[in-house]
Order: sequence, then structure tokens, then C-alpha cells
Amino acid sequence: MNEMQSIGKVIITLGIVLLLLGVILYFGGKIGIGKIPGDFVYKKGNFVLYFPLATSILLSVILTLIFALFKIRK
Repeated sequence: MNEMQSIGKVIITLGIVLLLLGVILYFGGKIGIGKIPGDFVYKKGNFVLYFPLATSILLSVILTLIFALFKIRK
């Protein structure tokens, strides 16, 4: 496999990951992503701090699995 094909695989993989991430973000609020237990919200007066810890961990696991499926060898 030449270098151009390797670069093509990387671009396709990134495109698929970005598409899936976009779908998750678009429909995520409707199905509860971002409001799962472990996501912290601190409100005081006009200040709101939102820290999506559990959502970040969940997305990390999903992306790790996706990248493992499309593992690119050098």
C-alpha cells in the first residue's frame, strides 16, 4: 500500500468519526447525552459551570473502540 492510500484511509476514518460525533451532538440532547449521572452542574447567581465528566468518558470509550476498528498500520 502506498502513502497516498494510507492518507486516504486516515481521512476517511476521520470523516466517519466526525460524522458520528456530529450526529451524537445533534441528537444527544434529545436522548439524554450530556445530562447523564456524573455530569456536574454548578449554579450560583449568574454563574453556571457545566463539567460533563461522564459524557467525556463515554465519548472517549466510543472513539477508542471506533479507532480500534479502523486501526491503521504504518
